[in-house]
Amino acid sequence: MSETVYIETSILGYLTARPSRDIVVAANIEITREWWNIRRTDFQLYSSQAVVKETSQGDTAIASQRLEIINNLSLLDLNESVLDLAEQFLKRSNLPAKADVDAVHIAVATVHGMDYLLTWNCKHIANAQIQRKLAEISINFGYELPILCTPYELLGD
Repeated sequence: MSETVYIETSILGYLTARPSRDIVVAANIEITREWWNIRRTDFQLYSSQAVVKETSQGDTAIASQRLEIINNLSLLDLNESVLDLAEQFLKRSNLPAKADVDAVHIAVATVHGMDYLLTWNCKHIANAQIQRKLAEISINFGYELPILCTPYELLGD
């Protein structure tokens, strides 16, 4: 059975982004599209209603492109266990209160036993200083934190 990946909102944003003159953004767009085109079939992909809600916002044409992509992904339940763990992440880690949706992304991937959470959100999700505490909280509640990473880290050979 292949490994599982939770696709967070920023991935869909980069997949549907317009070209950018910012070299970092342009590189992230290219890496995301390369991972999507070459590696995604090596994994079972999942997302959640939280991503659906976020991706439906903004420019209507681009939002519909993002929603079209997410329609092909299995959606994980935002159940009581997910919401409880997200609340604990916000209370017990150094995630700021404004990162409440990010806490939900991390919690849904954790509760549902994903191997990876794929994101470009390195401020609140794929952040080495936050991950250690999130892993500790997860273990305290009987879960294992998935690997929180960017597409670059899952490109492989």
